[in-house]
Amino acid sequence: MTKKFRDMKGVIAIATTPFNNENLIDFESVDRLSDYYIESKVSGVTILGVMGEAHKLNIEEQKTLIKRYVNNLINSVPVIVGVSNAGLDNLELLSKFSMDSGASGVMVSGNNGLKNDDQIKSYFNQVVDRTQDIPICLQDYPPTTNVYFSESFINTIMENHPSIEMFKHEDCPGHNKLSRLLRYRDNHLNRKYSIFVGNGGLYVPQELERGADGIMTGFAFTEMLVNLHNLFSNHDKEKAEDLFDIYLPLIRHEQQFGIGLALRKFVLQQRGIIKSLNVRSPGPVLTEDDIKEMNYLLKRLHLKLTEKGLTIPKGIN
Repeated sequence: MTKKFRDMKGVIAIATTPFNNENLIDFESVDRLSDYYIESKVSGVTILGVMGEAHKLNIEEQKTLIKRYVNNLINSVPVIVGVSNAGLDNLELLSKFSMDSGASGVMVSGNNGLKNDDQIKSYFNQVVDRTQDIPICLQDYPPTTNVYFSESFINTIMENHPSIEMFKHEDCPGHNKLSRLLRYRDNHLNRKYSIFVGNGGLYVPQELERGADGIMTGFAFTEMLVNLHNLFSNHDKEKAEDLFDIYLPLIRHEQQFGIGLALRKFVLQQRGIIKSLNVRSPGPVLTEDDIKEMNYLLKRLHLKLTEKGLTIPKGIN
C-alpha cells in the first residue's frame, strides 16, 4: 500500500528484527509481528530503524527482511524502510531496492561525523540526489546520531526538497522546537509535510497537544499508542492522559539506554508475538533482576487496567 507521507497521521510502528537463538532472523516471528501491527490498526510500519538492528545485518539480510515485511504488509499499510548508512552507495542501493520491493518510502537520519549546518546540508543534498523522487522521512535523533539539526536547516531543506515528505522529531528536550517547526510549516512553507514524534513515546501527550501529526516509535504495546492517538483526535484529552499514565512506568522503563531494546523484545516474547528475546551480538542480555523488574511492571499494568475497566492487552492476562 502506498500513501503520501505528507498526508499521514496516526501511529507508525517501528518494527523489531526478531532473531532465533542461533542469531539468525526468525521469519515466523516477523510474520506474527506483521499481523500484530495490522491488528493494532497502525497507519504504517517502519523497518530497519534503530529498533530493527539494521547496523548488525548484512546487505543480503536487509534485502530479505525488506521483502518479507513488505510482502506481509503491502496490502494493509505503507512500509517505510530505514536506509541510513555510512556509505551513500549502500544507502542508494537499499533505497531503490526497497521501492522496487513495494515500500512506500525510506527513512534517513544524520550520519555521525556531520558537525555543522554546511556539512549536514551537503550530505542531505547528496542523499536527495541519490534517491531522486523516492519519498523520504528525515529523522532528527541527536541522542543516537550525534548530529544536531538546527531549525533553520530543517526549514530550508523542507522548502528546497519536496521529496522529503515527513519529519521525525526526536530532539530532546524539543517541545518548543516542535512548536516552532509546526508554526513555520503552517505559516511560511508553500507545501505540507507531516511531523511524527518518537523518543519511545515519553512525551506523546504533550507533543500531540502541540500539533504533531502522529507517533512513530517501538513501544511494545502498539495498540495503546493507537488508542491514545484516537482519543486525542476525538478531543478526549483527559481520557488520553489517563491511559498514558497507566502505561508510563513501562514506557519510561523501556527507554533505558543500553538495554531498552532487550526489554521491548522481552515484552513482545511474553505476549507471544516473537519467539525469542535475543538481541543480536553484540547486544544486551537481561539479568534475573531485569526480568524480575519487568514482570513486576507487567503485573502492575494488568492490575491498573483491571481497576479502570480497560482492555487487557493480549499476552499479559
